[in-house]
Amino acid sequence: MSAVIEIEGLRKTFHSMRNGRRVAVDGFDLLVEEGQVHGFLGPNGSGKTTTLRALLGLVRADSGRMSVLGQPSPELLPRVAGQVGAIVESPQFFGNFTGYRTLRLLARAGGVPVSRVDEALDLVGLRDRGDERVKAYSLGMKQRLAVASALLKDPRLLILDEPANGLDPAGIREMRDLMRSLAATGVTVLVSSHILGEIQLICDHVTIISQGRRVASGRVDEVLAGYDRHEFLVRVADPQRAAELLDAAELTAVVDGEALVVSGASDPTVISRVLGEQGLWVGELTPLRPDLESVFLELTGAHPSVPRQVDDSALPYAAQGDAVIDLDRGVDA
Repeated sequence: MSAVIEIEGLRKTFHSMRNGRRVAVDGFDLLVEEGQVHGFLGPNGSGKTTTLRALLGLVRADSGRMSVLGQPSPELLPRVAGQVGAIVESPQFFGNFTGYRTLRLLARAGGVPVSRVDEALDLVGLRDRGDERVKAYSLGMKQRLAVASALLKDPRLLILDEPANGLDPAGIREMRDLMRSLAATGVTVLVSSHILGEIQLICDHVTIISQGRRVASGRVDEVLAGYDRHEFLVRVADPQRAAELLDAAELTAVVDGEALVVSGASDPTVISRVLGEQGLWVGELTPLRPDLESVFLELTGAHPSVPRQVDDSALPYAAQGDAVIDLDRGVDA
């Protein structure tokens, strides 16, 4: 696949009289390939929005190389600007204009057929509210209007910074479905969000930034697999005896209330075999898998280790995550 966004060695510093020099982005790399729904994650102040602003020519980078749709950015970004839709931070609209009038003015300014206005409003679920003034919109409706403005161009690349901000659960689901449908038509989507569960559902690739540097990048399943400790939640009638048997079999077993947490077993059938041979029958054997939120918290320094999460969708005895890759976790840290 061809690269839609490439960033290599991006560095950006800010200076102020009060706070002095602050490094916002420090040698950051990002690769987004055609057709991906790519999650861009980072805590507040990590350099995420600064990266997007530099990519789109809204701030001047100190150093580094960037390209969008094969064109060096920001130098030749105007060549492909008509194929890029973007929302960066919270867009502002004239409160006395209706949603329809707002998009119509944007369409005319961008040389986009006015017929795209109705299509864009349909896509974000605002067709029936287009004649209302923007000042009467809720925060979630304003966010939908912003997404509609980014879709006016029928873009090849869509960059969304916190598109679910202000949306209720139903709106978040609709936004998820919209991104999936756009990706199905070949649109490449780069999306940042603090709702990490949504990112895990929507995105096939992810890049995580912390303190201006990349700390993880790759397919979502591969990033999670890199933090899989092959742990299992085991329920038996006698957890203490089960722990002793498993320890004797060179597995690590820790009694956790009325259950066990067992690690070191790449094949879960080993656990059931060791216990079954001694007449201890397993009532539950569930993989404990890291989710994107727990990995994010560890990588960005919020938690010292990845907390265990039960994979409720997994069937007992199912061996998941067969492919485990080395993410070279220390390289970009």
